Amino acid sequence: MFSKYYVPAGSSADGDFTTVVTPESAGWAESSLWTLELAPGANVHLQSGENEIVVVPLSGSAVIVAEGTEIALTGRASVFDGPSDFAYIGRDSDYTVASAGGGRFALCGARAGAKLPHRYGPASGVAVELRGAGNCSRQVHNFATADTFEADSIIACEVITPGGNWWSSYPSHKHDENSDVESALEEIYYFEIDRSPTGTEGFGYHRVYGTAERPIEVLEEVRSGDVVLVPHGYHGPSIAAPGHHMYYLNVMAGSGEIRAWNICDDPQHTWLRGSWDHQDIDPRLPLQSHN
Repeated sequence: MFSKYYVPAGSSADGDFTTVVTPESAGWAESSLWTLELAPGANVHLQSGENEIVVVPLSGSAVIVAEGTEIALTGRASVFDGPSDFAYIGRDSDYTVASAGGGRFALCGARAGAKLPHRYGPASGVAVELRGAGNCSRQVHNFATADTFEADSIIACEVITPGGNWWSSYPSHKHDENSDVESALEEIYYFEIDRSPTGTEGFGYHRVYGTAERPIEVLEEVRSGDVVLVPHGYHGPSIAAPGHHMYYLNVMAGSGEIRAWNICDDPQHTWLRGSWDHQDIDPRLPLQSHN
């Protein structure tokens, strides 16, 4: 039986959108995600409403037009081809997404109190971080995190985990209360799994668990297009099957006064960070091309 926090690929599809997660559908207040699939030459007209939006190409290129501002996105062939450029659209805006060659695009959303200018984010400006070591190694694209891009509330990044690395998004950590050391953030995990060298489809696993005060239990097999919602609790690991690189897009937002990603490790597992000092990062990283 699937958890209510697991959204299988296609189960929330609506028209051109292959994934739709809103605060209403998720049962929370801030974070949202739409994945948009456009045929060559197609376009859609949208409204941001209460949300600020970050448009990130998953595959293909696009032109975004918002209130007279045109933003051309070069995009990429796939999520395994390194960081992409992206567009920021402020709240209360009409905008159009068009793609001459067709493609798939993630529209990351968060409730916003202020309307900020529409902007272009170049791929060359995306901070690429290699995190962890050994079989905990992963590659993080910090394109719209609090310390890399100005926004009202949204925090978004991408993570690449090489196939066979069983301990991404680890040590398990949480961010579900506002304190001096933690931020309350709702989080969306959107997954894509690379095909094997023989062309077969891959899979992975993702874990969420809670505390005695706020229990939650999620352990799901994930495939391309699947979503896992993290309303609260510790989350991790994200497990990539051997031979299949794992990609996940994280979209976060919260009700705190400060836009920040402050986390607390599960105290039983935080010791692991010290072990990375004596291990090398996976030599397959950074993964910049689709093999």
